Amino acid sequence: MKFFHISDLHLGKCLNGISLIDDQRDMLRQITAYAAKERPDGILIAGDVYDKATPCIEAVRLLNVFLTELARMRIPTFIISGNHDSAARLSFASSLIEASCIYIAPEFDGEVPCYRIEKDGVIANIHLLSFVRPADARDVLSEDREKIKDYSDACRAVISRIALNASEVNILVAHQFVTGAERSDSETNIGTLDNVDASVFADFDYVALGHIHGPQCIKRSTIRYSGTPLKYSLSEKNHKKSVTVIDVQAKNKINIRTLDIKPKHDLREIRGSFAELTSSETIERNKDILDDYVFAVLTDENDVPNAMHRLRRTYTNIMALKYENLRTQGTGEILSADTISERTPFELFEDYFKTINNNEMTNEQKKYMKKLTDEIWRN
Repeated sequence: MKFFHISDLHLGKCLNGISLIDDQRDMLRQITAYAAKERPDGILIAGDVYDKATPCIEAVRLLNVFLTELARMRIPTFIISGNHDSAARLSFASSLIEASCIYIAPEFDGEVPCYRIEKDGVIANIHLLSFVRPADARDVLSEDREKIKDYSDACRAVISRIALNASEVNILVAHQFVTGAERSDSETNIGTLDNVDASVFADFDYVALGHIHGPQCIKRSTIRYSGTPLKYSLSEKNHKKSVTVIDVQAKNKINIRTLDIKPKHDLREIRGSFAELTSSETIERNKDILDDYVFAVLTDENDVPNAMHRLRRTYTNIMALKYENLRTQGTGEILSADTISERTPFELFEDYFKTINNNEMTNEQKKYMKKLTDEIWRN
């Protein structure tokens, strides 16, 4: 028995004002192609299907095409909502589309939907636990209201109501931050308040997690984040994106592998002076990445006029740039009141310039400012 585990599609996401719809369309085509080739017995989508609770129409159309293709192949697909989704909107008409083997968890009502798959003598129960907050659990599980103080309590209270058959394989699809997971910049968390202890999931044979963008396992190999299928922040630049494949051979024999997803446009950082980044040697060396999503770090001490526009002539999809130099890396000495009274206006400005920029003025700048301060204070 084989399952695909994916999560955090974030359909409709924009990065630095640039829509990623075309990239996401290409990504979903790759997942669909893998599904056609591997023929999994189910696909687990662990939340954050959309990037917003009210997704753009392009994102809705994209999900429609993806699910229609999976339904055409009769591959059961199990979907939960994440913290970015509206459970009510995502699960609209879910009872109708179950006939097409697409199963979407409804709004949280205290129950965890379960679906049963049997193949070659192995029985797997798929439990769908959408993103749950302590307030949600307290509202619904009134008898446990006083016990639910945090996210771990909330998940524990909900899971305790599931009647697990320990002789069968139990798979949980969930969207939470499990303590110990390594985060990325594009995830939404509030310190450690939303932590869920891994022990909450102890009775499940595999936990298909969403919410964290880097693929990783927590405590054991079968409590796993699949990670996002695309890079959604600069902090993910070194991630290797993939589909997690779960091979369930028996109750206590689960093997995990991955299928790589190649982005239409990779996301990367380039660094150097403006002259270096636009030199013919660098362009030749970077010819395979010129169309990628680029974040540029310029090391020039002085700002380069129209740098973004000029870099875009070479790096077509540059998203942002920043400077890293002496000026941005530190501050100089702050003058005392006694020292100020002993300085000329030019000397004060010279010290101020060094304090702000962590660097001396050039001879040309000094000449200009000396002339300007002399003219002002002479008048």
